[in-house]
Amino acid sequence: MKKLESEIVYDKLKNNFNDILNLVGEDTSRNGLIKTPHRAAKSMQFLLKGYDQDPDAIIQKAMFDEEYSEMVIVKDIELYSLCEHHLLPIFGKAHVAYIPNKSIVGLSKIARVVDVFARRLQVQERLTNQILESLQKNLKPLGVAVVIEAQHMCMMMRGVQKQNSVTTTSAFRGAFNKLETRSEFLRLISNDLH
Repeated sequence: MKKLESEIVYDKLKNNFNDILNLVGEDTSRNGLIKTPHRAAKSMQFLLKGYDQDPDAIIQKAMFDEEYSEMVIVKDIELYSLCEHHLLPIFGKAHVAYIPNKSIVGLSKIARVVDVFARRLQVQERLTNQILESLQKNLKPLGVAVVIEAQHMCMMMRGVQKQNSVTTTSAFRGAFNKLETRSEFLRLISNDLH
C-alpha cells in the first residue's frame, strides 16, 4: 500500500479535520458534519496522491523507438492542484510539446505526468518546470515545451479577490529556445484545430 493511502494517514487526517472543525466553532456531532472529517480525509488522500506516484516510471513504461522527429503536442490537458500557500484549488490547462529524438511516449502518459505533479501541493511555476524536466530527463528529446494557464482560488476567493484573473507560465528547452519553433508551438496551442 502506498504511504498516503494508508489507514494510519487516513486516521490522522480524519482526526485533524475533526479538530479543525471544532476549532472554527462547528459542532462535529451535527448531522451534516458527522461524516465530514471522513470525507475530507479521503478527499485529501486523493488530491495529493501524486506524492505516491513516480512520473519517471510512468514515462519509462510507455517509451517506444520511433524515427519521428517533428513536434508532438498534447494540449488542453485539464489540471487540478492545491496551492501550497493556502490549500485552495488551482485549476486550468496544460499544453505540452516535445520533439522526439528516436523515442516517443504514449500520449496518455503525458497527461498522467501532468496529473502526478498537479496532485501535490504546488505553485504554478514549479509545476510547469517539473513537467518539463520529467519529459526532458526520460525522453531526451530535441526539445520540450510546457505552457500552463490556470486560475487560483487563493486569488479569487480571498486576498485580492480577482475572479477573472488567469496565470500563464511557460518553460522551454532545446529546440523550443529557437524563436521559430517556439512561435509554431504557441500558434498551434492558440488555434482551435479540432
